[in-house]
Order: sequence, then C-alpha cells, then structure tokens
Amino acid sequence: MHKPDHVIEIFLQPGDFYFGDKDTRIRTLLGSCVSIICWHPIKRIGGMCHYMLPSRGERRGEELDGKYADEAMEMFLREIRAANTKPSEYQVKIFGAGNMFPLGGNGECQRCTPASAYQKESGKCPKVPCRNRETAYHLVQKHGFMLQAEHLGGKGHRQLLFDIWSGDAWMRHVSSSTPLMPLKEVA
Repeated sequence: MHKPDHVIEIFLQPGDFYFGDKDTRIRTLLGSCVSIICWHPIKRIGGMCHYMLPSRGERRGEELDGKYADEAMEMFLREIRAANTKPSEYQVKIFGAGNMFPLGGNGECQRCTPASAYQKESGKCPKVPCRNRETAYHLVQKHGFMLQAEHLGGKGHRQLLFDIWSGDAWMRHVSSSTPLMPLKEVA
C-alpha cells in the first residue's frame, strides 16, 4: 500500500496513547517500556501505546493513564468498541522491555523467559523489563488479540515506527554492542 499524500506524524512520549486512521504514522523510542501496536487490516485503523509499568494497582484514578499497561489496554478497548470492531479482528505487535542497565551476558533476565511470561498474570520477577514483557503477553492473550510479531528483551533501546495505512512496523534495535543499522520491517 502506498503512502497517503497527507500524513499525520505522531511521536509518543512515555505514557502516551494514540489511535487513528490510515493517514497516520506513529513513532516512539523504547527502553524498558513496551509499545503495543493494534491494526485492523480491513478498516486500516489502529494505534500504539507506550507504557512504562504494568499497573498502578490500588492507587488507580478515575481517568485512564497510558503509563500503565492495564489502563493503556482499556484505552485500546474503548477505541475498538467505538469503531464497532472486536479485538480478535486486530493484528498485534509488541516491542520493547529492553534491559537498559545490563551487567553482562545477553541482557536477558535469567529467571524469566518469553515462554514463561504467557503463564503468569503478574510478573514474579521484580525487574521492570521482565514485568512489562510478561504483562504485554498476558493482556494480548486475555483480550483475544492476534499476536503477529514481537521484539522484546535484550540489551539497549528501540526506535519504532508504525504506518497505519499499511500496518507495517519498522524497528531499529540499538544495543551497546551493535552498530547503528537501517530500520527493519518486522512483519
């Protein structure tokens, strides 16, 4: 699909959320935070969140706050209902949960694996990247989304770009040991 003539460019800061139509490109920069991308391939609508923590728990306010995964997911569900669509109709991609302060090794937590994250509702590991990754898997599965692609964990940060007109996501993963590389299509 070709790029529309007039594109709205949105840059998400930590805690931001955006849902829009086919004339939109969304960008963000991730460290230990996670972005969930939802895209409806027929309606060509979708959005991205940039959450920082799994939940604020008991201190939750009346307004939703995109800093927290569970509340960002509620923002997605509101938009999905408003568009008269269902979560199962969306393709989902998740990115982030990088270890920004590795002490050696490959940056992965030795206690947590992506496979074990599917089994947990809330993370047992106290590390923010692990808890964020586990929460993303849990929320995607809980609400019946179709997980299409993921790039989580490891060392360093990620630059992420999402074109709503095509559903393409582009990512650059920069660890302390890898040189800069061109953006890479994920799916």
